[in-house]
Amino acid sequence: MERPFIPLLFAADINVYSVARAFHEEYGVVSHAFGKALSGPCADSRIIRYSSHPKADSAETVAETVAAFAKAHRDKKIIVLGCGDNYIRQISNCKGSFPANVIAPYINVARMDRLIHKERFYELCAAAGVDYPDTFIHRKGMGDDFSPPFGGPFIIKPSNGIEYWEHPFEGQHKVFKADSLDEAKGILGKIYASGYSDTVVVQDFIPGDDSYMRVLTNYSDSGGKVKLSCFGHVLLEEHTPHGSGNHAVIITRSGRAVEEQFRKLLEGLNYVGFSNFDIKYDSRDGKYKVFELNARQGRSNYYVTGSGENIARYLVDDLIYQKELPKVSADRRTLWMVVPKRVAFQYVGGAEYREEMRELISAGRWSNPLLYDKDRGLKRGLRVRKNLLSHFYKFHKYYKI
Repeated sequence: MERPFIPLLFAADINVYSVARAFHEEYGVVSHAFGKALSGPCADSRIIRYSSHPKADSAETVAETVAAFAKAHRDKKIIVLGCGDNYIRQISNCKGSFPANVIAPYINVARMDRLIHKERFYELCAAAGVDYPDTFIHRKGMGDDFSPPFGGPFIIKPSNGIEYWEHPFEGQHKVFKADSLDEAKGILGKIYASGYSDTVVVQDFIPGDDSYMRVLTNYSDSGGKVKLSCFGHVLLEEHTPHGSGNHAVIITRSGRAVEEQFRKLLEGLNYVGFSNFDIKYDSRDGKYKVFELNARQGRSNYYVTGSGENIARYLVDDLIYQKELPKVSADRRTLWMVVPKRVAFQYVGGAEYREEMRELISAGRWSNPLLYDKDRGLKRGLRVRKNLLSHFYKFHKYYKI
């Protein structure tokens, strides 16, 4: 069936593929994607038409790409979605100049900068009563002359992730853990020596393995009301230097109390579009504490679609057909994973979790977004197999109990 819209996605990772799969499952449409370089998830796909440009995430390239695509498809609505922080920021920055047939479901760039900047995000959480770990904000001028009001171990991460990755250095990690204050000071020195100039977050380390992590995905409609919430229990994360914290195994669960806390935060900000929160359960006080907000769907977004609430349907019903969306808490228990089953069962801690995984797999209530029956082919099949096999090596090398 001919559809009145085309998805135009920016980036090239599993986030892009998961969104494209959602659109294809629900509407049979092929998405167009644009990024810096072709990556495994998007390569040789039948549900994505991919183009690349070395400066794909620059404001000029984003504006030119969207304008040209909209002109070439002027009889369609173009749904523009970013699948990485640098892309969503440029889309938000340029959306005022996009052609009339373009829909970009993002808040303005000034508000977005405040939300994705961790220091400012925690200020908003404090005002809204949302729990987050004990936090100390380090500024470059402080040097070693500081002492957080809590003891180690410490979690160390940049407030400004976009700027941070623009200054690579040896041993660069997405997030650092320091067992002592001296170690923390050494890490801070390396971060600032790279050329990074914004603030760095030093936080109290919340004890617990990967299974203490949670993820919350929301969709806020064009009126700023949260219509979809999906709470996920993370059982396993990736542990590579650049992929630390990326989800590897998730079971969808009911989390109404947590969902309500974040609904109040989002609606108080009149937020629109997808939002994704990384959260950890603190067994010391029984609270769920947020780490960050992604002003977009997360890379693990298919756990929502796999639970029965297709994320593309929410976008299209809201933005294309302008339907009044029901308020939904997606709590159908399902399993999502991006690693082979053997890796999942080897590294997920807790016999009760492994038993639950077996139960869901046996019932057919599990998914890997890369394994799509309607996107088969020899080249793609080999790429997906290589991707899955790589996790055996990565976990063996980087996973530390």
